[in-house]
Amino acid sequence: MVAWMSREALDQTLATGYATFYSRSRGRLWTKGESSGHRLLVHSVTADCDGDTLLLGVSAEGPSCHTGAQNCFFNPVVRSTEPLATGTPVAPLLTLLEQTIEARARSTSAKSYTKSLLEGGPARVGGKIREEAAELAEALANESDDRVAAEAADLLFHLLVGVKGRGVGLAQVIEVLRGRMGVSGHVEKAQRSNASD
Repeated sequence: MVAWMSREALDQTLATGYATFYSRSRGRLWTKGESSGHRLLVHSVTADCDGDTLLLGVSAEGPSCHTGAQNCFFNPVVRSTEPLATGTPVAPLLTLLEQTIEARARSTSAKSYTKSLLEGGPARVGGKIREEAAELAEALANESDDRVAAEAADLLFHLLVGVKGRGVGLAQVIEVLRGRMGVSGHVEKAQRSNASD
């Protein structure tokens, strides 16, 4: 989110550990979450090179956006047709996709394919995941790289809708992957098998 902060708001933020801003419309300080309960616990405050913008590193106690979205940035303005360069971080794009799915989940199924999938429950979403996985497997074996990328995108989208339907966030999935980093796939799989016995 973006908000305006006066010197007094910064002082209060540093003193309390919770993000406090100055509301120009209300003409007073306000602590984020004072009415919603969705506070921002501040871990760090970093100024930009000009000293006129602050970046707060926070732990959010609920959604930051008044719409109920995790943050306020989920409306793409320009979609680039240029391919991403090798090494471009994809995490922001996956986060944006997750936020778009969140927004669509709150829309009406008449207007949203995502909402209609979620309303169909795990059986409907699971069926689409299986369908898309089969199409990706076929593309891997017999189709062009462009088709592989397209089918992988379809599968990834439906996977994120599926975990959203269960209330599992992308961050939770990434945390599991992070925990597996540096561990042999054979070892990790054996550990999971032993844990389920």
